[in-house]
Amino acid sequence: MQKLFEEVGSLDKRCYEEFELTEDILMEHAADGMASYIRDNFAKNSKIIVVCGSGNNGADGIACARLLHGDFDVSIYNAKKPKSKMALLQAKRADAIGVKNISQLDASDVLVDAIVGTGFRGEFNDDLKELVKQMNSLEAFKIACDVPSLGFYADATLTMGALKKSMFLDEAKEFVGNIKVLDLGISRDIYEGETNWHLLDVEDLKLPTRGLKNTHKGSFGHLALACGNKSGASILSSQAALRFGAGLVTLVGYENEQIPHSIMYSHELPKNTTALAIGMGLGEEFSDKELDKFLNNSLPLVADADILHMPIIVKILKRKNVVLTPHAKEFTALLKRTNLADISVAELQKNRFKYVEIFTKAYPDATLILKGANVIIAKSDEFYINPHGTSALAKGGSGDILSGLVGALLAQGYEPLEATKNASLAHTRLAQSYKGADFSLTPDDLIAEIGNL
Repeated sequence: MQKLFEEVGSLDKRCYEEFELTEDILMEHAADGMASYIRDNFAKNSKIIVVCGSGNNGADGIACARLLHGDFDVSIYNAKKPKSKMALLQAKRADAIGVKNISQLDASDVLVDAIVGTGFRGEFNDDLKELVKQMNSLEAFKIACDVPSLGFYADATLTMGALKKSMFLDEAKEFVGNIKVLDLGISRDIYEGETNWHLLDVEDLKLPTRGLKNTHKGSFGHLALACGNKSGASILSSQAALRFGAGLVTLVGYENEQIPHSIMYSHELPKNTTALAIGMGLGEEFSDKELDKFLNNSLPLVADADILHMPIIVKILKRKNVVLTPHAKEFTALLKRTNLADISVAELQKNRFKYVEIFTKAYPDATLILKGANVIIAKSDEFYINPHGTSALAKGGSGDILSGLVGALLAQGYEPLEATKNASLAHTRLAQSYKGADFSLTPDDLIAEIGNL
C-alpha cells in the first residue's frame, strides 16, 4: 500500500525547512532518477529527445539531458524558453557541457515530456496542443516527467517524491502508463507525510482462509441475496459468493426461479443469515412491504444497482454495516437523492475524490466502492484507490460479481472496509489473470477464475 497526496509542494517545503535540503538538490536527484531509468532500459547511444517547458518541470528535463549527455545521443527541444530560476540555471549548465538544442522533432528511441508539472493550471494554447499532438504521433518510448502534460500519452510516468492523486483520476489512466516514484535525496518514508488517501497494491490482497479443521458449512457464513425480476444478476452474484468462500448462499424471492443446484432458494430470509445483498437485477419484483421485511435486521448489507435509485436507500444509509457499490451514474443519483449534490456524470468524473469525501463525511458509517477505471473505496476519513482494473471488466455482469465477492466476505465476518478492499482487489486480479482476449471476458469467466486466486 502506498500513500497518495493532493500536492507535494508542502512536502518539498518540509525538506528545505527541516532537512536542510535545497531546491537544487531535490532537482538533481529527480533528474538522476530519470536518467537512471533510461540507462537501465535503453542501450548506450540511444537517441533521446527531451521536450522542455519554461518552469521547473522543464528544468528537471534539462538536468536529465545533461546527465545523459556523453553516453546517449541526447537533445533538448524547448517548447518554451527557460523562465524560472531553476530552468535558467539548468539551461546554463547544459549549455556549458554542450547538450544540443534542436528546433524540430523527429523519431527517437526515447521522448521525454517535461513541458509542465503538477503546478500548471489552465489550458494549453494552440501551439502547445499541436506540439503534444506531434509528440504523440512520433515513434518513441514516451516518458512523462512527474506527470504527463495535457493530452500526452506516456508509456511511463516518472514522478517525483510521492504519488499524486491526480494520476488516478479515471481520465488519467489513458495517459500515465506505468508509474514509478523517484526519490529526491531522502527515503520516501521520510519525505512523505501523513495522508488519508492510499493506493492499493496487488500484494495487499488477503484471501479468505480455512485454517481450522473442525468446521462445517455454517462456519463460513450464510449470504442471502434478494432475487428480483432480472434474476440473472443475483444468480451471478450468488455463484461468485459461493466460490469466494461463503459456506451457504440463498436467493430470496417471491417467484419460483430456475437456479443452479449449488444455490438455495427461499421465500423467507433464512434464520442463520449472516449478511445480505440487494439491488442486482432487483427491478420492481419486491413490494415496499417485502423490501422492509428483507431489510428489517442489522445484518451487514451490500447495496448495488437498482436499490441505489430507490427512495428506501436513504433508510438503508442509516445502517451501521452497509456497503454501497455504485458506478458513476448510480453515484450521481445517490448524491442527488441525499441532497448532497446535483451533478452530471461528467462533473463527477472530473471531481471524483471531492464527491467521495463529501459523501463519506455525510455518511461515515457507510462503506463506498465507486466503480470506474480506477476504483475508489472509502469509509469515513479513510480512502483507497484500486488502480488494477482492466477494460476487460467493461462488460455487463462484472459489477454483479463484485457484489457477490463483497457479500461473501461480509458473510464470513469481515468488517465492511476490509471486505471491500479485498473483494475489489480480487475482482481486478480475476480480470488480469484471464487468459483469453480482453473483449471476450464474461461474468462466468470471472467466477471460474476465483478458484485460481
